[in-house]
Amino acid sequence: MSSSGFCASQHQASTLYLPPGPWATVLECLCEHFPAISREQWLDRIARSRVLDINGTPINLNLAYKEGLCIYYFREVPNEKVIPVQETILYADEHLVVADKPHFLPVTPAGEYVEQTLLRRLIRRLDNPSLVPLHRIDRHTAGLVLFSANPHSRSAYQQLFPTRRIDKFYEAIAPALPNLTFPLVHKSRLVDGEPFFRMQEGPGASNTETAVEVREQNGDLWRYGLFPVTGKKHQLRVHMTALGASICNDPFYPDVIREAEDDYANPLKLLAQGVRFIDPVTGEQRDFRSRITLDW
Repeated sequence: MSSSGFCASQHQASTLYLPPGPWATVLECLCEHFPAISREQWLDRIARSRVLDINGTPINLNLAYKEGLCIYYFREVPNEKVIPVQETILYADEHLVVADKPHFLPVTPAGEYVEQTLLRRLIRRLDNPSLVPLHRIDRHTAGLVLFSANPHSRSAYQQLFPTRRIDKFYEAIAPALPNLTFPLVHKSRLVDGEPFFRMQEGPGASNTETAVEVREQNGDLWRYGLFPVTGKKHQLRVHMTALGASICNDPFYPDVIREAEDDYANPLKLLAQGVRFIDPVTGEQRDFRSRITLDW
C-alpha cells in the first residue's frame, strides 16, 4: 500500500480481500460472504460511508467485483449494550498511554462489543485514532493496559513483551491452600480447551510459568500475588485452578457457568496490578500501579 493509502489499523477498520466468486458487484460479495449481516445493513453502511476502498474512499453500490480487491469496513453491533463501568487514564504522553480497565470491559472490539471497549473509549477521549493496545487482559480481569499512541515508536514498546523486558504483577483472591508451601512456581503446557474459549493444561514441555506468593490470609480466602513469566491466554486462571484454588467468581474455571450474566457486584477477583520497565524511548524507569483494589 502506498504511503497515501488508507491505514486500516489507524482507523479501526476491518480488512477484507475479496475472495473468488461469481459476483457482479462488491455489494453482492459482501452479502454472501457475511450471511449474518443483511443486505439492508450493508446498504445502510455504504450509504453512511462505512465501507471504503484501499484509498479510504467510500464505495458506491455499483462498484464492480474483482477478486483480491481490498475493502475496509467498520464493524457495528446494533443496539450494543452499554457497559456501566468507567476506565481511568493513569498516564499519557505522545508515545504511551496507560489505562486502568475496570472489570467486564473488553480491551478491543470482539463479538457483541465494538464501541463498548477500552480501545474505542480511549480513542474518543484522547482524539487519537492511532492508539493500539500493546497487550491484552481478559474482559473479566481489571487493571493496567498499555497503549501505543504513536506509530513511529510503536515497535520499540511492542518489543518489551516478547523479549521479557517488562515485569507484570497481578493480584487475585482465591481459596486458601494451606497444604502448599509458598512462594512457589507453577509451570505447565497450556493448550486449547473445551469449549473453544477455554484453555487447559496438557502433556508436553511447559510453555507457561507463574510465580505465586501469599500476601494476606482471611479465613477460607487468601490474597495471592501472581507474577507471570509468560503471557498465555487465561494463564493465571488456569494455573490457580491447577493448584486447587480457582480465582473467586471465575465464570470459566474450573467449570463454565452457562448463561452467566455479568454480575457487577461480584467480579472475577483478578487484577493486573502493576507493570515495571525501562522506557525504550526515554530510557526512564517506568513503574505504573493500578488504583483498583480487590475487596474480600
